[in-house]
Amino acid sequence: MESESGQVSSWLQAFGAALARNDIRAVANFFGYDCYWRDLLAFTWTIKTFEGPEEITAMLAATLNSTQPSGWALAGKPTLNDGLTEAWLTFETNVGRGVGHLRLRGGRCWTLLTTLQELKGFEELEGRTRPAGVEQGGIKERKSWLDRREQEEAELGVTRQPYCVIIGGGQGGIALAARLKRLGVPTLVIEKNERAGDSWRKRYRSLVLHDPVWYDHLPYLPFPDHWPVFSPKDKMGDWLEMYAKVMELNYWSSTLCTGARYDEAAGEWEVSLNYGGDRIKLYPKQLVLATGMSGFPYMPALRGADSFEGRLCHSSQFDAGSNYAGKNCVVLGSNNSAHDIAADLWEQGAESVTMIQRSSSVVCTSDALMEHAWGKLYSQAALEAGITTEIADLTVASTPFKLLPAQMKPVYETIRKRDAQLYEGLEKAGFLFDFGEDGSGIHSTYLRRGAGYYIDVGASQLIIDGFIKLKSNTTIKGINPRSVTLDDGSELPADLIVCATGYGSMNEWAAKLISPEVADTVGKCWGLGSGTRYDPGPWVGELRNMWKPTQQPGLWFHGGNLMQSRHYSLYLALQLKARMEDIPTPVYYVDPVHHKR
Repeated sequence: MESESGQVSSWLQAFGAALARNDIRAVANFFGYDCYWRDLLAFTWTIKTFEGPEEITAMLAATLNSTQPSGWALAGKPTLNDGLTEAWLTFETNVGRGVGHLRLRGGRCWTLLTTLQELKGFEELEGRTRPAGVEQGGIKERKSWLDRREQEEAELGVTRQPYCVIIGGGQGGIALAARLKRLGVPTLVIEKNERAGDSWRKRYRSLVLHDPVWYDHLPYLPFPDHWPVFSPKDKMGDWLEMYAKVMELNYWSSTLCTGARYDEAAGEWEVSLNYGGDRIKLYPKQLVLATGMSGFPYMPALRGADSFEGRLCHSSQFDAGSNYAGKNCVVLGSNNSAHDIAADLWEQGAESVTMIQRSSSVVCTSDALMEHAWGKLYSQAALEAGITTEIADLTVASTPFKLLPAQMKPVYETIRKRDAQLYEGLEKAGFLFDFGEDGSGIHSTYLRRGAGYYIDVGASQLIIDGFIKLKSNTTIKGINPRSVTLDDGSELPADLIVCATGYGSMNEWAAKLISPEVADTVGKCWGLGSGTRYDPGPWVGELRNMWKPTQQPGLWFHGGNLMQSRHYSLYLALQLKARMEDIPTPVYYVDPVHHKR
C-alpha cells in the first residue's frame, strides 16, 4: 500500500502538471464530486470558497492563465485522520508564494486551501534580511533612528499623502497597520480616543476576554509566556498602546473622521478629519473601515425613555457596577456583555439585578470550549505539540464554512453531556438556551450573526442561584420614571437600565462616514447567508465584505475577533500592497449585494 507521503506526492505532481498544461478537465478529475477549494488571494485576488467541480473548473478557466501556479511541493509529513489524508503544501504563482492544505479522501481531493503568503520582490524584511539599523563609517549630518522617525511622523498626512487610511485604531486597525508597515505601505491610523487601547480601557470595569491568550496574539509580537490565559481589558489596552509604539505605527489619536468621499476620476478618497480642532483633509488611494463588529451600538427605541429619572445606556457606555451599589438594575439582553454586566452589578452590591431575556442564547462554559474546541489548536498543549499560531490559523482556514456545522455538532453534543448539571439548572431557572439552530454551537452562531451567545465564566450559576433575577421570553414594553413595564405586564423598579442589545452591521459606519448610498452599494457586512436567524440567504460561503474587495472601489472592511484580525490582516495587507505597486490583481468575483443595512 502506498504511504501517505507517496500518495500526496503523486497527487501533487500530477495535479501540478495538469495545471501547468492548462488541462482543466484533467484537474477536475483530481477532485471528488463532493469537494471544496478555498482560495485566499492566490488564484482569485479575493477570499472565496468554491463548492463542487463545476465551480472549481469555472474559477480555473478564468484565473489559470494569469496565475501560472507552479512548484507544488509537500511540506512536512502527511497524516491520516479518520480516513482522510491531510498534508501541508507550498506553491508559487507568477507574483507570489503560497501555502496550502490538502485533504484527500479515497485518493481524490475533498478540501483544498490555497493562500498567498508573500509577494515576489516585496517580501517583508526579517531574519537574515532584517535592516542593519546603522550605517558604518563617518557620515556628515547623519540622521539617527529618532530623526527619521520624527521626520516620517511630521510628513505623513501633512506634506506627503498616505496610500492607505485606516479608520479605527483598535486591535483590528493596529494589526493591519503593522502588516502594512512591514510591507512599506504609507499608512495612517485614525482613532477618536485619546490613546491607543482606549477602546478597551473605556469598557465596563470587569471586562475580561473570553478567548484564551493563544487565540489572541497580534502579528509579529506574541504575548509573553507569563501573560494570563484570559486578558483583562486594561491590560489589553496597555498592550495595544505598547504595540502601536513598538511597531512604529503612524497613529493619530484624538482624531475624528467627519466624512469621506470617493473621487472616481482621481481614483482616491477625500477623508475629512477633526485633528485637535484643526480641519484636515487626506487623499489616500485606499480607505479601510476597521471600526469593529462591535463598533456601531444598536439602541432600541423604548417608549417613555425621556421620562426615565435613572440612567439608561447601551452596554458599550456602561462603566462599573460599583456606581450602582444599593440600586435596582435592569439589563436588557442575554449574551456576553449582558451576563458580564449583570454579574458585575451583583458583585458590587446592587440591590437587585434583573436580566430581561428576549430570545434564546447559546451558552457554553469557557472550560468546555478549552477542552473540546479551542484547546486542540490554541492552548499550551497544542503549542508544545508543535502547533504554532500560524499552523493553527491556517488549519482553521482550511475548513470550508459549509462543513463547519457538521464538524461542530458532535463537539456540542459532548459539551452538553459534560455540563449537563449546568444546563439543568438554567432550564429550571427559566433561562432560554440552545446550541444554535442546527446544534453547531457558538462557532457557527458567531460567523452567522456575530452575537447570540454567552461564554460562561460564572454568571450562569448566579442566574441558577437566583442572585441575578431573570425575566425570559419577554422585553421592555415601556419605561416609567423609576421602573420598566414588560410585555408580560409585570413592572420592575429601575435606577439603571443597560441595553446589551448588540451592534449594527459595519456598513452602518459607511453610511455615517461616507453616505447611505455607498453603504447600500457594498451591502451588509458579516454573515454567510446560512438562512438562519439574522443571517438571511442566499448562501455566499464567506463572510460578507470582510477583508476583500467590495462593490465600492477602494473601500475595505477589517474586523472580527483578535484571531481574525491577526490572520486576515495578512491578506488585506497583501491586496493593498499589490495595488500600490501596480501588480495586476484581477479579482475573480465580488459578491452581489443581497442585503443592505
